[in-house]
Amino acid sequence: MKRAGRLFLWSFVMLFVELALIRWTGERVLYLSFFSNFVLLGSFLGIGIGFLRAGRRHPISRYAPLALAVLIGFLMAFPVEVDRAGDELIYFGGFTRSGLSPWIILPILFLAVAAVLATIADGVAREFAKFAPLRAYRIDITGSIAGTLAFTGLAYVGTPPIVWGAVAAVLLLLLTSDATPVIRFAPLAALLVLLLLDSTSGAIWSPYYRIDVLEDPDRPEQVRINVNGIPHQTILPATVRLEQEPLYAAPYERNTGPGFERALVVGAGNGTDVAIALRNGVGSVDAVEIDPELVALGEQRNPDQPYEDSRVRVIVDDGRAFLRRADATYDLVLYALPDSLTLVSGQANLRLESYLFTEESLAEVHRVLEDDGVFAMYNLYREPWLVARLADMLETEFGVSPCVDLVGVERGLAMLIVSESPDRIDCSGAASIPASVTSPGTVTDDRPFLYLRGSLLPPVYALAVIAMFIVALAAVRLTGLRLGAMGPYMDLFFMGAAFLLLEVRTVAQFALLFGSTWLVNAMVFGGILVAVLAAIELAKMSRLPPPGVLYAALFVSLAVIWLVPTSALLGLAPLPRLLVGVAVAFTPVLLANIVFAQRFRDTASSTTAFGTNLLGAIIGGGLEYSALVVGYRVLALAVALLYALALISWRMIERRAPQPQLT
Repeated sequence: MKRAGRLFLWSFVMLFVELALIRWTGERVLYLSFFSNFVLLGSFLGIGIGFLRAGRRHPISRYAPLALAVLIGFLMAFPVEVDRAGDELIYFGGFTRSGLSPWIILPILFLAVAAVLATIADGVAREFAKFAPLRAYRIDITGSIAGTLAFTGLAYVGTPPIVWGAVAAVLLLLLTSDATPVIRFAPLAALLVLLLLDSTSGAIWSPYYRIDVLEDPDRPEQVRINVNGIPHQTILPATVRLEQEPLYAAPYERNTGPGFERALVVGAGNGTDVAIALRNGVGSVDAVEIDPELVALGEQRNPDQPYEDSRVRVIVDDGRAFLRRADATYDLVLYALPDSLTLVSGQANLRLESYLFTEESLAEVHRVLEDDGVFAMYNLYREPWLVARLADMLETEFGVSPCVDLVGVERGLAMLIVSESPDRIDCSGAASIPASVTSPGTVTDDRPFLYLRGSLLPPVYALAVIAMFIVALAAVRLTGLRLGAMGPYMDLFFMGAAFLLLEVRTVAQFALLFGSTWLVNAMVFGGILVAVLAAIELAKMSRLPPPGVLYAALFVSLAVIWLVPTSALLGLAPLPRLLVGVAVAFTPVLLANIVFAQRFRDTASSTTAFGTNLLGAIIGGGLEYSALVVGYRVLALAVALLYALALISWRMIERRAPQPQLT
């Protein structure tokens, strides 16, 4: 095999395995719903180590099959799932988990992922070093794009993990032909057996979740749905649901006006709320659900067959995106327990429904309601302050206090109902929020963290990030790498930190502009990789301006994304919003990569430079959690500061470089 082909395939495997691990570990370890980027940053640590040790005599790439098999076996043996029956779960707790403590499994997972990616990156780096820096980078990025497209395609068609494992196993067998059969065939065989066991459990793999459908022989009318090991929904006949949970009928029973003619259900899931709406005489229902497999389960298993009713229109989309473009009006809008416990990506700390619970989103709900329309939302709100926050936001938007219905103190199932027309809802018998319970404040599109109570970083996050940095530093030292070797490339270190934060902001921006769907997320990451490739081509083919000019252009583009908040683009029509959004978001991405490519082109050791850049991304990953406190807009300033540090470091490195002697 030609050298370019080997580098392409190693890079393909590296990105493919990284994405597969992010997806697969998320369904095995519940805590990754809280610490969104631990697997990603473990990957960066491993890739950085792999590149920094590329000059050593003994390659470790031959151990990639073994490392991958050990990681898969460990998580198969010690999953962390929710040990609780039911179909409502709130993000921040209120459940019993099975498995190891987070302070045990997260460091192990972080290091195990780093070990897997270090072995693969060793193979990439050894091929990388055989080419000029920019040519190597171009081949690497091309392979990365191919790996990303391959995994995205397999995820889209719902393939199980055994397919992902088979792709990785075949390529690793091909690339590690110099290793002994014992460390090639045996681990990969074990890996495939483990993934086959995981894939034959009857699970359904949607673009967002692993979905398990659980039958109960004693209650044949009930079908439970778990997603990523979490009890999520229950399929029941509408009559049984209303008998067990009368709260579901509250929007209809408290309605004092005429029956609802047109309803919008956001988070329609398997269709139970739609069936209840039809049972209560609603004339037509728009049912919005982000996950196509949950809709398919509703079509197949819901005994009321609500999605087959001619009065129902099913829309598979992000709820906020649908609200934004809706041109119809409704006399009932229902948020039907949109609580996913699933992240948009391995970055940004965004969940699928984060942008549904902001003051801007409630304004869009208000816009699509008739003048006397009713808005209702329900969920398992285990903390009184959360109910108070939502009630306060509804009162601010609609000008009247909502009705609050509660079921029990321990379960905390609550329904909030509001209408701008004071005579439309009868609130008699509704619960009242104790005066001692105060709202912690509103939630905005810039800081869309409904379940974050305070204005400071929660201690558990701070401790986890500090522990991650300590573990990463220890891992670098224990592998015998000299941190001093990174000195000539400290500007690339800061670039790595800055670029990861820039990626985070771009992900958040596009999730708000176009929805939190898997397709939008895939397009963002694909666009970033294409921007990297375009920057490499420009650096190879063009005579670029001096670095100072490029940095100046980059700072101007960062000032633009600071001065033009994402909310300013929401009012644009779809096509102009796309064009302006891409121009504003991707201009700094492209310029940042041109700055990097120009600097990388002239590095003396491409593998050390690239490894240093990747280790810098770990710092950026830790700083990502600052968005929980300051919001996403301020990240533009953090990115600018890190690039300023990169510029200062580059100037200092240039001054220390040996000058040519005059004779």
